[in-house]
Amino acid sequence: MKPCHNCQTVIDEYLLDKKLEPLRELTADDFNICADCVTIDVDSCVACGGAVYVPETVSPDYCPACRSDIIERTGQDPGWTCDHVST
Repeated sequence: MKPCHNCQTVIDEYLLDKKLEPLRELTADDFNICADCVTIDVDSCVACGGAVYVPETVSPDYCPACRSDIIERTGQDPGWTCDHVST
C-alpha cells in the first residue's frame, strides 16, 4: 500500500479503480494518488471524447489511452495537450 504523493494518505485501490472507470484500460497501479486527490474530467478528450485525468493545474486534451495510441501509431509523443491553431 502506497501513500498518495499529494496528501500522503494510504491509497485505497478499490475506490481509486472505481473513480478511474471512465479512463480506458487504467487501474490504480497507473497512479500514485488517492481517489480523493484525483480529478476526472468526463468527455474531454479531443480524440475520442472520453474522460481525461486532470493534473493539478491544466486539463489535458488527450486521455491516456489516446495519447498512447498516437505514440504507437506515429512514434511521436503529442504530450497531454494538442497545439491549438490561432486564427
